[in-house]
Amino acid sequence: MTLTVSTRTPPTQAADWLAPALHPIYARLICAEMRRRGFDEAQILSGTRLNWASLHEGNRYLSFDEVTRLIRRAVALTQEPWLGITVGWGTQLSAHGPVGVAAMSCDNVGQALALIQRHAGLRQSLISLEVDQQGDEVTLWMREHLQAPDVREYIMGHLMGAGLRLLDTLTGLDMTRVARVEFAFPEPPWADAYRRWWPSVRFGMERSAMVLPLSLLSHPGLAPDPQTHRMALRECERLWSQQNDPRDRLGPVGDRILRLLLACEGGYPTLSELAEREHVSSRTLIRKLGDEGLTYQQLLDRVREDLACWWLLHSDMSVEAIADRLGYQDTSNFSRTFRRWVGMPPSDFRRSAGAQTLNTATD
Repeated sequence: MTLTVSTRTPPTQAADWLAPALHPIYARLICAEMRRRGFDEAQILSGTRLNWASLHEGNRYLSFDEVTRLIRRAVALTQEPWLGITVGWGTQLSAHGPVGVAAMSCDNVGQALALIQRHAGLRQSLISLEVDQQGDEVTLWMREHLQAPDVREYIMGHLMGAGLRLLDTLTGLDMTRVARVEFAFPEPPWADAYRRWWPSVRFGMERSAMVLPLSLLSHPGLAPDPQTHRMALRECERLWSQQNDPRDRLGPVGDRILRLLLACEGGYPTLSELAEREHVSSRTLIRKLGDEGLTYQQLLDRVREDLACWWLLHSDMSVEAIADRLGYQDTSNFSRTFRRWVGMPPSDFRRSAGAQTLNTATD
């Protein structure tokens, strides 16, 4: 089977795709699986514009655009569109941070599902969860917030695999036999690969979901621990507050500034203007960014690079217009900077990306 992977995506707001969206642990799991299969770092990241060291250091959240580039590469190398199931099922509870600890220390499955529903957004913003009870079944619906058709199958397979692995670890039951898995995408030609994991899988459903017997809600957890649960839950609530309360100034300052810069076009604020917005001095802002391993210039360069690549790939704007929107008065200066970012001029990048298919594993 030869797989052609498109680099085109549906029209949407660039800021939605370029804002922090996913904890890097989930990208590292992809890389780890690829290394186990014999691929080296250069092969895994070829064409993704990602840096191995940056990807594996710190906890900077990746954008959806960065994640999709890595997924496309991994699927192209393996020629396995169902790769998400393998990576998801191999996800240990520790990868989910305090949510995983809190879930494992729950008294029963019902308590764990309520916890997961509330805190699913702590490490990703791609989906939200809804729990619905009807008759003798309980359904965990997955609502997709961002969607790229060519990586949707991977993402939903990964999420489903990781969710079932979590419940498998929590209960000690074989969840591949207990749960029914439903996907919103049509049945693919390789559906048998799914059925080897989940015999009762269904495709072409209204929404992707995990369907469980109602009786499972009262099934006790293998390691209930009230004290550990309280501590982990307290950490979940603290992190949730940082992410969702606009008045809370304790969250990652780099993420806030990145989102602010993404919303600008051309007229980017200075460091002192950002400091005023953060209600701190410029020196304090520099220190806070430094604590996160960042500088203002790094964030500005990242935003400009991401937006430049996005517009070259997803718009018909001229190079001159893109340079102007990014605040470059001199197009030649922009072209030199872009070459430093990606190793080629903007026009060459647009041509090469437009022709790219990533349909072999021979790079």
